[in-house]
This record gives sequence, structure tokens and C-alpha cells, in this order.
Amino acid sequence: MPVSRRNVLAGAAVAPLALSALGAAGSASAADGSGYLVGCGIADVTGPAAENGMMGYSMPQQQTAGIHLRTRARAFVIADPSTRIAFVTVELGALFQSVHQGVMRALAAKYGDLYTERNVLLNATHTHSACGGDSHYAAYDLSILGFQQQVYDGVVDGIVAAISQAHERLAPGTIHIGRAELTDASANRSRTAFERNPQPDKDHFPLSIDPAVTVLRFSQGGTDVGAITWFATHGTSMTNGNKLISSDNKGYAAYTWEHDHAGVRYLDGQAGFVACFAQTNSGDMSPNLDLKPGTGPTNDEVENTRIIGERQFRAAKTAFDGAAETVRGPLDHRLCYVDMSTVDVAAKYTPDGKPHRTATAAIGVSMLAGSTEDGPGLPLPEGVRNPFIDWLGGIDAPIPAALADAQAPKAVAVPFGAMKPYPWAPEVLPLQIVRIGQFHLVAGPAEYTIVAGLRIRRTVAAELGVPLENVLMQGYSNAYSQYVTTPEEYDSQQYEGASTLFGRYTLPAYQQEFAKLAAAMRTGAAVPHGPVPRDLRGKLVTFQPGVVFDSPQLLKSFGDVLTDAKSTYRRGERVTVAFSTGHPKNNPRRGGTFLEVQRLVDGKWSRYADDGDWATRYQWARDGISASIATVSWQVPPDTPIGKYRIVHFGDWKNGWNGRITAFSGTSRAFVVS
Repeated sequence: MPVSRRNVLAGAAVAPLALSALGAAGSASAADGSGYLVGCGIADVTGPAAENGMMGYSMPQQQTAGIHLRTRARAFVIADPSTRIAFVTVELGALFQSVHQGVMRALAAKYGDLYTERNVLLNATHTHSACGGDSHYAAYDLSILGFQQQVYDGVVDGIVAAISQAHERLAPGTIHIGRAELTDASANRSRTAFERNPQPDKDHFPLSIDPAVTVLRFSQGGTDVGAITWFATHGTSMTNGNKLISSDNKGYAAYTWEHDHAGVRYLDGQAGFVACFAQTNSGDMSPNLDLKPGTGPTNDEVENTRIIGERQFRAAKTAFDGAAETVRGPLDHRLCYVDMSTVDVAAKYTPDGKPHRTATAAIGVSMLAGSTEDGPGLPLPEGVRNPFIDWLGGIDAPIPAALADAQAPKAVAVPFGAMKPYPWAPEVLPLQIVRIGQFHLVAGPAEYTIVAGLRIRRTVAAELGVPLENVLMQGYSNAYSQYVTTPEEYDSQQYEGASTLFGRYTLPAYQQEFAKLAAAMRTGAAVPHGPVPRDLRGKLVTFQPGVVFDSPQLLKSFGDVLTDAKSTYRRGERVTVAFSTGHPKNNPRRGGTFLEVQRLVDGKWSRYADDGDWATRYQWARDGISASIATVSWQVPPDTPIGKYRIVHFGDWKNGWNGRITAFSGTSRAFVVS
């Protein structure tokens, strides 16, 4: 990814009660062959819908200006009488270490030691259209103009809410594994680097993509309650010109499945079927099939998002429907922290059969250009200053000769690990392996190319003595440290190699350290915790201005309609209504909505769609100094029931005299859909 995110006693009391209940329920479900409790949950993590930098493309001008699809956290808890696992996928650009730390603190306060860093796996879908600013490290906040507390709080709170929901819904259940292949939702954006790998590696991917679709199907009492789908493709169907919050192609896949299954609405905090679409080793996998931003299979980025998402959904449903392999056996987990900048790598893991050492984190010159296939980066032009960089002391840190040698053949652009007062990216990183019966997830804090992921999977599978297909690479997990390429790919110094922070032997270091975790899991041994990552709370700044006050347009009140709906629409037409509004930062309405499409049923208006629906758009624009316009649009779906509808906008405005924030709403005229 370019440089472009209560009580302790009461919580402790919960743990023994939960474990006691688990013992009884686990015995009751043993007859089905699994002996598991399973639970699923979902919660909103959408950040400020206006004037907040997006995380992914490193474009300072890519500031949020509305919502297309809300972003969510989806959680799955699996428990047996002795162990439990919490797995969470969040629709974010990255799962930063700061968020991981915050979630662990919140879970400890609520549940004691029931959920810890050892048995909780957090990961991101890698959409490039979600709010940024939730990292404690400068590299990932530069284009956001610093740390954004509102974003951070929303993400942490949403993840904890999703886990809590899954925890509360634990019940005897079963898990089945399904598999499929998908060959038209990804393309190798770094073919030059891929071709440098040895032939046996390339033979594993004859199309130069990873087509594997793996699904875990969750059921309770014979009723399907959720699914986790893993497939490797980037969250970059929406381009760096997009300013509407979007969960991108994986978000569309999840939305489609959940709505197809049960017509889910999330505003009440209750979900039926939970469909999670997670990443694997997608470092060099692009959804832009023509290898240009916003192209393939069409030239419309929104339509491409839908198509690539739909293809993932269809492949996942095929795997889900054919999931015949029952997950059986114990749950287990191992986690340790490793300083990835100082790993001595044994000869058995290196291409030349000699020992090597990783290097202090640094990015290469070719990284600054971004991935031209998914979206070029934008280094600051001459004469334009970033106050966050100035506060950090500038970007002109000298590059020691020893670091340049250690990173060769990378031409070092910025020595992240040598920056002051703190490194710009974390070097003490969490490595984790999670076992769910015969299925294993290798959770790494980076974006792994398909061959890098394959080599780690082979290493872990060999150490565990299990089939390769039962070991999956779970990237974007528990922290973020950019890319991991093979040494051969690194030598070509494409974007991904230039973004591999710890030098040519980063991947061999991961293979070695994951092998240690796998060996410990196989023998039942404990593993040392390793170094403690730094906690940078209280040392963060932001240069993104907040809301001073709001005022409506002249002779208008908040919620007044500025442009009204027509009286009638046909299916397929777009309804557009504009309102006088306040700034969305006054209330991100997490778990709520900025709009409703309401339908008149039996004389009462009821919600038909909201800002979490694909067919709606909420767009915000500043009007002068302190006034704002909210434009709500609804592309009437072809299957919309004939009838009477209206558009309602919900907002909040800030009083400049006393800082009070007041909610309001506005309503369009009623119109007929025919």
C-alpha cells in the first residue's frame, strides 16, 4: 500500500460464566462432530463523511465528501470447551497496530482475559475508499494531515461492538469448508517481478494470479448464520478520484450476499446472515483487469466495483453451497512479536543458502510513483508544504551508507525506520497462527504477493505436517507494514519491492519466524511474547481542521429542501434531492444513517433504503464559509415495488456560540415510482 488507519472486575466476572456455559453447550453439540459454539456479529465503522483524508492512495486531495457504502466490521467467534478464537474483518485500508492495541484494551476492560491478542485476529479488506488517520505512525497519516481521533474511536468501538455481538450470539454450531476458483476478478499488476521467481513457484500459478476461493460456512442448529470468504484481489476498483466512502468490491460482495440472504438492515444493530470477504496474499493482485485505474471489465469504476464484487459473491456462494468438509478438531493459537528490522535469517530460508539479516525500514524511489495499475501516488509538488511533515522535522533525513547497502538493490527514498523522534512505520510486529480444526490461518501484518504467500504457506504446512490447502495466508492482520515480496521480486524493485520495508530478506525472515510458531503449535509449546510494541498515545497531532460552526443558506433553515424530487419516477431513473445541512463531522452517525428512502405502506412511512445501500448516494459539499449542501440520490432499482416514496435526510449542526450540536431532519415531497 502506498504511503499515501466497564469495568475490569465486571469483565473478569464474565469469563468464568462464559466458560461454564461453553462446557455444557459444547457437550451438547459434540454429536455433530465439531463440538463448537459459533457466533457472528456486524457493526458500523464508518468515519467522518466529509473533509477526512482517505487511506490508500496517498492523495492529500482525496478527502471524503459523502457515502456510497458504509464500512463495517464483521466478527466470528468460535469456541470449544477449552479455547476460543475471534476473527474480525474490517472494511478499512489497513488494520493498524494502534487499532489493534485499542481493541485489546477495550476487550480486556469488558471481558477480562477471555479475548486477548493471542486469540483475536483482526484484519482489513484493504478498501482504498475508507477514512484514514487511525494509525499512530506518520507514514500512514501524512496524506491525512495527522491522526484523526474521531476515525480511530469509530473503528475501535465498531470492532469491539462486532465481537461483542458475536460473543452474545454464541450457540452450538457447525463449520464446513468449501472451495472454488475465480479467474476473472484479479490480474497480476507486477508481472515483471513475478516472472523472476523460480519455475516451480510460477507453475503453482499458471495464470499468474491466485484463483483460490476458500469459504468457511457457519451454521447454528441447521440454519446458516454466516460465512468467511478468502480471495486475493485489491480493494482498488474505486479510483483515487473517488471521494465517497466505499467498501469497494469486497464490500459489494458482502452487501449482496447479506441482502440476498435475508434483506438485512443494520440500523437496529441486529444482523441476520453475516457475509465476510477477507483478503489473503493480494499484494500483486489487482481488480483492474485492464491494468489501468478504473478499467476492466468496463471503463466505469462504480460498475467495475459491482462486477468484481458480484463475481466474488458468486464464487463464494458456489464454494458455500458445495461445502461438504466438516471442520473438526481443536482450536489453537500462537502469537509473538518480532522486531522485523533485526532478524538474523538462517541459511535454510534464503535463496543463496547463506545467512542474512533484515534491515532498518526504508522505502524505495519507485514506491513514490504508486502502483500505476491501481492508482498512481502523488508526492507533494514543489512549493507545497505538509504541516505534519514539518512538525516531524522534515523528510530529508540522511541515508546512512550501511542502510543503503543493507537495502540494496533498493534505491532508498525515505528511511522510515531511522526517522525522528519515532520511526514512521512500526518495526515490532505481531505474527500469529490460528487453528480452527484442520484449517490454519497464518496472520501477517503486511501485503504479501502471491508467491510470498505461497512460500510462507509451504513453510508452515511442512512444519505442521498438514496439506497446503489447509493453510491460508491472512494478510493485513493486526498491524500494517506495507509489502512483502520474494527476494527475486525484490530485485526488480517494482512498486511492491520498493515498498518491502525491511530489505531483500524480509520474506525469508517471515518464513523463519512463522516456522517457529508452527513448531510450537505442533508440539504444544508456549512461545515467548517478544518485544513490546511502542504505544504512541499522547504523542500525536492533527492538522486537519475541525468544525467551527454551521449556518444554513440565506433565508433557509437546516433540513430545508433546496432541490426537490419530481412527482413521478420510473424504475431505473435517479431521484435527486438537495437539503440545507450541517457538517457530517458533527456526528458520523455510526450505526445510523444520513438518509432514508421511505415507502408508504398501510398509511405509514417505513424505511426502504438508507446510506448503506448500493442504490443510494449521500454527497456533501461546502457552500460558502459555513453552509453545507447534502445531496441525496437514489437510483430506483428495477425490482422496486410500485408505490409512493419520499427522501428523508438526517443531519446535525454546530452552534458557534456554545458548541452545542443539534440534530435535525428534512423531507422531500412524496413521489410515485411506477
